[in-house]
Amino acid sequence: MARHISVRSRKIEDKRLLLLKTVFFLFGLILIGRLFELQVLKGKAYSLKADEQYSVRRTVEAPRGLIFVHERTQEGADDELFPIARNVNRHLIYAVPKDIENPEEAIGILSPLLGLSVDELSRKLNKPLDPFEPLVHGASDEMWALLQERNITGVGAQVEYARDYPEGLLFGTITGFMQGEGDDRRGQYGIEQIYDDTLKGTRGLFDVEQDANGNVIPIGRENSYAAVPGSDIVLTIDHAIQYRACERLDNAVRIHGAKGGSLLILNPMTGAVRALCVTPRFDPNGYGSVKDLSVYLNQVISGSWEPGSIFKAITMAAALEHEAVTPETTFVDIGSVTLDKETINNADNKVYGEQSMTQVLANSINTGAVYAQRAAGKEVFRTTVEAFGFGRKTGIELPAENSGDISSLAKRGEIYAATASFGQGITATPLQMTAAFGAIANGGILMKPYIVEEVIHADGEKVKTSPQEIGRVISQRTAIVLRAMLVNVVEEGHGKRAGVQGYWVAGKTGTAQVARKDGKGYDPYKTIGSFIGFGPVDAPRFVMLVKIDEPSSVKFAESTAAPVFGEMADFLFQYYRIKPTREIIQKK
Repeated sequence: MARHISVRSRKIEDKRLLLLKTVFFLFGLILIGRLFELQVLKGKAYSLKADEQYSVRRTVEAPRGLIFVHERTQEGADDELFPIARNVNRHLIYAVPKDIENPEEAIGILSPLLGLSVDELSRKLNKPLDPFEPLVHGASDEMWALLQERNITGVGAQVEYARDYPEGLLFGTITGFMQGEGDDRRGQYGIEQIYDDTLKGTRGLFDVEQDANGNVIPIGRENSYAAVPGSDIVLTIDHAIQYRACERLDNAVRIHGAKGGSLLILNPMTGAVRALCVTPRFDPNGYGSVKDLSVYLNQVISGSWEPGSIFKAITMAAALEHEAVTPETTFVDIGSVTLDKETINNADNKVYGEQSMTQVLANSINTGAVYAQRAAGKEVFRTTVEAFGFGRKTGIELPAENSGDISSLAKRGEIYAATASFGQGITATPLQMTAAFGAIANGGILMKPYIVEEVIHADGEKVKTSPQEIGRVISQRTAIVLRAMLVNVVEEGHGKRAGVQGYWVAGKTGTAQVARKDGKGYDPYKTIGSFIGFGPVDAPRFVMLVKIDEPSSVKFAESTAAPVFGEMADFLFQYYRIKPTREIIQKK
């Protein structure tokens, strides 16, 4: 009996032991499974959650470089630099979703203050593992102050930079503007676009460990590094000259009911741009309100037109350089010339009779320009035009430059070179024309136009732009002779209203026709008036182009562009303190 009880007792103990082993085994499986879930399946999530509690990691925006122009001070002193693109402090409003105690209440407060919809805020705040959710860029001090008054846990702000253009309309075409938010911000048009990488700098990083109270742990992880500010850009533009140029251009466009206009001033000895103005133009502080996107384009650089009679100076340069004519060479004008069964007439069908080459420029005779071109020869004319820089980009530091079009000069037949001799059938940009006349002013040497004078890096290093000589396009002798002929245009010809008492000024008028948009030929009711010239002739300080597009009040450039040139030239002589070299006749 006792043996039977002992056996039965052992069996019961064995069963209990087996049950206990089974329990421990199942517990072990559950524990291993749980550890697998925590460490493998959900390990990344919990790691992020732990990292959120003890880590702070944010990018630090780099201050964008500034853009400056020259501001003239007193005589003899260095020019000051005036910022035309600068940074102003704004705020990036952000949320830490896990720290927001009552999301619905927070959304109700934030929506009207930030101008964000309830749905959008719900999407942004419904990210419990997101340690940093941007809500609004570019918030004002006032907006951030209102949020601080509400004291919403989990909502904060950090300083970021917004772009500001103090002079707005005056320089918008040159600077361009910034578009986008955060890492997607990019410079659009102008200097902002072409120097975007130089201006934007390098972002920094704030990456540290903190304790439960939010204090940085001294011996904790720290991978922070400072942002490197962008480089500053100093332009060759003179603030006072730019202001006066835009003022005079706007006034002329308004008075003559014109579609638009351009005014460009270069230093002919260096190629430095002193003023560049177009109208219509835009304010980069409110670029989003622009309806016609073509206004963003800088027409001095990106626009081209058939230059008309101002191109006769280039034709005469070719003929003089190759000794095909002299200023005294004469021809007999009968009012027209026929080539390749095409007839070319003078403006208003005028007939001038016997005329010298000097008179051809002064009276702007189309048939005389054809005579000079044919005397030089088609190939000589084409190579001279190319040497002056037409048909190719100048390489100025602005985007979307147009190369113009002189491809017709490669065609067979005499008519193409003949019409090009007085600026028809080819196109040029205002910049190309001004640079070409700058070569005439500079003794025959063509300089590369440039608008960036200096780049100042964050470490203080300054990289200056040196004037670049493209090459000699005509001899010094030809340049001197041609200058004298262009002075005669101002003294005796159609350019009288471009003259300035007490000074010798050289230049040429041009009244260009506008090609039809709906067929061949030219619109009889549209013209583009221009005047281009330089002064003082004995030692030129400026070369300037004034272009008035499709005026409605008058037809010819002598009444639209020439007076603006004269007013600006008078200002420049005074501004540069250039003493008169001729007797000033007092008006009665």
